[in-house]
Amino acid sequence: MRLMDRRHFLAGSLTGLATPALAAPLSHYGLDAAQFGVRPGAADDQSARVQRALDQAAHTRIPLVLAPGVYRAADLRIGSGVQVLGVRGATRLILGRSAPLFSAEHAETVTLTGLVLDGGGVSLSDGGGLVQLADVRGLRLTDCDIRNAGGSAVVLNQCDGGVSGCSIVDASDTALFANDSRALTISGNTIRGAANGGIRVWQSEPRDDGSLITDNRIDNTQARAGGDGQNGNAINVFRAGNVIVRGNRIRGAAFSAIRGNAASNIQIVGNNCAALGEVAIYSEFGFEGAVIAENLVDGAAFGIAVTNFKQGGRLAVVQGNLIRNLTPRRPQGGSDAAGVGIGVEADTAVTGNVVENAPSMGISVGAGQYQRDVAVSGNVVRTAGIGIGVSVSPGAGRATITGNIIAGAKRGAIVGMEWDKPTTGDLAADGAQRYPHLTIADNRAG
Repeated sequence: MRLMDRRHFLAGSLTGLATPALAAPLSHYGLDAAQFGVRPGAADDQSARVQRALDQAAHTRIPLVLAPGVYRAADLRIGSGVQVLGVRGATRLILGRSAPLFSAEHAETVTLTGLVLDGGGVSLSDGGGLVQLADVRGLRLTDCDIRNAGGSAVVLNQCDGGVSGCSIVDASDTALFANDSRALTISGNTIRGAANGGIRVWQSEPRDDGSLITDNRIDNTQARAGGDGQNGNAINVFRAGNVIVRGNRIRGAAFSAIRGNAASNIQIVGNNCAALGEVAIYSEFGFEGAVIAENLVDGAAFGIAVTNFKQGGRLAVVQGNLIRNLTPRRPQGGSDAAGVGIGVEADTAVTGNVVENAPSMGISVGAGQYQRDVAVSGNVVRTAGIGIGVSVSPGAGRATITGNIIAGAKRGAIVGMEWDKPTTGDLAADGAQRYPHLTIADNRAG
């Protein structure tokens, strides 16, 4: 088989080298690591031998193939063009000391695929990752099983490319932390048991990021490092603009399923979220532009919050979401609102949502004077304390509440609020004319 034929074959299907007895020698698929003295199952550390093989792979641009078996290594450095290919589920590298297992800096077209990367619980430096890559263009981290990281599992700084089809289990900090990314794709991964965060996509200052976070499964995200929301989020987008979070299935986060913080032009669409400790879906602090649509939330202290107008948080669409089974408490306690389906403050349309079983309030509009140009229309609220609460505090701006159906609101269908205190009767029945900043019409309550 000619060299170009081998490369074409590997690009299409080498992660499916499936059988323990391969049909051809490994050298037919690329560089065989055994040529460099790398031996599966050896008790000694093989870092030096594997590094020689990696250096040769960088020099020749030929994929490096690791046979099935266990390899003990640490601090393996990857250069441009390196492809490390294993037999999925059978090629296992175990971290031998406190260092990244793989690292790269200022590299291009790096590929890791079909590998089991086991951190063995060995502690990593603060902020360090089992896989730690910086300024890598054209990254492909695919079909890998990354487990037991004694810090974060994958740390990417200033990278582009993609992480897909990986399983990341029991990271002692964050499963996948991407900082200052350039249009990264994070897709189709399974993440379970992260101690402080599932997927974090951050920028060091507010600017365009453009990452796609799609079709991942994220379970049991904890907040072992504590705090009031910086940890415990399945997906956290911070200062990163133009990010799309779509089609993820999230269960059991200590705080939020999806938390956008100062993340402008974020789209949070079609995610399935359950058993959250705090706000299920957050767009908060200094953002401009958020679309939160067609998500399902079942079980949280607060369904969807679009908030912090005081800090510049504004401009959103909250549309077509189904939110149910809210609980009247947050994990950190305190006076923050809980048992609320949807809460918004400024320059926002809330349309076509369904909220059921919200013990405090179905939809909350405004917070004191922080209310401006909100339209609430065509929503259904069933079984709530208050159906829709709207600010009547001095300084509150305009809100229009029209064409909603509100059933089973125990303390009123539409009620004027001064901060967290109801101060009017049911404005759906009478009294709305006293508040010229409000338009309340054509709602049905019962």
